[in-house]
Amino acid sequence: MTKTARLSFVLGIILAISTQSTFTARAQDNSLQNASSDADRKTPVPSEKKEEEQPEQQNWAIHFDAIEVLQGQPGFHAPYSGTNSLHPGDNFRQTTEADIFFDARLWPGAEFYFNGEYYQGFGLGITHGLVEFPNSMAYKVGKYRGDVNIPHLFIRQIIGFGGEQEQLEADELQLAEKVDISRLTIQVGRMAVTDIFDNNAYAHNPRADFLNWAAVDAIAFDYPADALGYEEGATIELNQKNWALRYGWFTIPERGNQNATNGRYLEGWDQVIELEERYTLFGHPGKLRLLGYLERANMGSYRATTDQPSLQANIIDTRQYRLTEGLVVNLEQEITSDLGAFFRFAVRNPNYEAWQFSDASRSIEAGLSLKGTRWNRPNDTVGLAEMAAGIGHAEQVFFNAGGLGILAGDGKLPHYGWENVIEFYYNFEVHRGVNVTFDYQLAANPAFNEDRGPINILGARIDVKF
Repeated sequence: MTKTARLSFVLGIILAISTQSTFTARAQDNSLQNASSDADRKTPVPSEKKEEEQPEQQNWAIHFDAIEVLQGQPGFHAPYSGTNSLHPGDNFRQTTEADIFFDARLWPGAEFYFNGEYYQGFGLGITHGLVEFPNSMAYKVGKYRGDVNIPHLFIRQIIGFGGEQEQLEADELQLAEKVDISRLTIQVGRMAVTDIFDNNAYAHNPRADFLNWAAVDAIAFDYPADALGYEEGATIELNQKNWALRYGWFTIPERGNQNATNGRYLEGWDQVIELEERYTLFGHPGKLRLLGYLERANMGSYRATTDQPSLQANIIDTRQYRLTEGLVVNLEQEITSDLGAFFRFAVRNPNYEAWQFSDASRSIEAGLSLKGTRWNRPNDTVGLAEMAAGIGHAEQVFFNAGGLGILAGDGKLPHYGWENVIEFYYNFEVHRGVNVTFDYQLAANPAFNEDRGPINILGARIDVKF
């Protein structure tokens, strides 16, 4: 059986099972239909009221979340390939992840969070060949037999300043509690930078909404992360009713896109700052986030590499500690009670190699997210997004000379073009705590190469949590 046939067979089975479960769910009591789900909370419409009652305060909690992603890509046009190219033949990959979360209150305002994880599998092309990579659940260091990791291990301290309060809902990394709206939050330990920065209600959670890296986070944001997506650091946030200001200092990998942390903390680091402004437009809430970061890492120079032909495009030979910077503009806007829009724009210094996330030095994305209320499926979500990523001239010359990046490297790049991806997904609730998503992506100019593609990518995601 070919890989394409296997993919069609697997998707057919999932569709049949999910359709049967959907019909069963529709026949159940309306109170079950309208119950809030974890997926709802992960991709919320900001003004939507949760019908499931949450505890006012938790002292401890345990959560479990398992997710399976299946993706396949039929053959596509490719006159040549390189070390980091996506294979032009039929391709099918899967990733599995299972997480357990333990949360506990230590003393007033202090909380402890631990997350253990099992992960297995690879993304398409062993997570190469597309900069706007189609599976955010695929790590850059996948495993055939699986492995374990500790993504989160941190302490959070909340200092309230009095006045009006708000309820924080229970989540995998949040104990339910009432807190002062005017407050200071300090967090220290191991975490994902994107737990705190570059958030977006409609496009930020690959377990429930879009799968593509460029939809989940700004793809040109070279945020501090090892190859599994996490780092050690400390953050501080000042929250007010209509705005918030966040700052974080993080360690970085000793080598780009690797797991070992740089032990020379004063030499290699990443600092992130973000201002969030909350507003109302025609009676509908929205948020504007402005993010900037400054990074110091042992990075190579694209121009210095290509100016020395004897290096044969080996950027490692030009590495030295340098400063680089970037900017992200992030917007979310509710349009109606069940429809929201999002937008991101990002740029980073195009002269030095990307150290952690992707090879893109500029990116833009926009999309819509719609709840299923209009067809009596309030816990379903459908989303549509278009993303584009590009690079500067020095990086184009580097890839045309045969250079290899984090994800890109076709051996040459005679015809450069912005990489473009369109993604559509439908996430429906099979049963409370069980969601199935069908996902389609169309990618043009993979790895900035107009000679290759377009690529059709079909996917399915199964998420079970309690």
